[in-house]
Amino acid sequence: MALSVENQRNQRPAGPAPAIVVMGVAGVGKTTVAMGLAERLGLPYGEADDFHPAANIAKMAAGIPLDDADREPWLRAIGAWLAERVAAGTGGVVTCSALKRSYRDLLRDACPDAFFLHLTGAHALVEERLAHRSGHFMKAYMLDSQLAILEPLTADENGAALDVGPTPESLVESAVALLPRPVNGDLA
Repeated sequence: MALSVENQRNQRPAGPAPAIVVMGVAGVGKTTVAMGLAERLGLPYGEADDFHPAANIAKMAAGIPLDDADREPWLRAIGAWLAERVAAGTGGVVTCSALKRSYRDLLRDACPDAFFLHLTGAHALVEERLAHRSGHFMKAYMLDSQLAILEPLTADENGAALDVGPTPESLVESAVALLPRPVNGDLA
């Protein structure tokens, strides 16, 4: 018997609660998809921007891209949050640009089983979304700097990519379908 949409809410695959990082450049909809995914799976949600130290926010608000030294404590804080959720048995969904493999490696140092959901989209679409955002420190002209350093997921990384053309609801359902399924009580 098929579950109704209402009954599908807050249900996740059996097994350990997943640790999911919704990644990608600014403007792809990380927050929207991550919040929907957390709600759909009944998992705690963390917003990457909340983990930035004040100095990072000030730098980005001034239009200055962060360097790797700026990002390291931020990434470690996000990884620690995920690891704490896994240790507590709740799992979690967090947003994080995670643009470089080395950034994802820092997150995996803290949470080895993290699943990375890479949201991708056409440059024009993402630029348009950024241009219409208000009250956020990431500006549309900073998109090119993010795209320049982006290292997409590789075959040996636990994750998948989704194009952001469909509706957020469709993306959430596609993401759920992409999550590793448990095998003998463990995530595969």
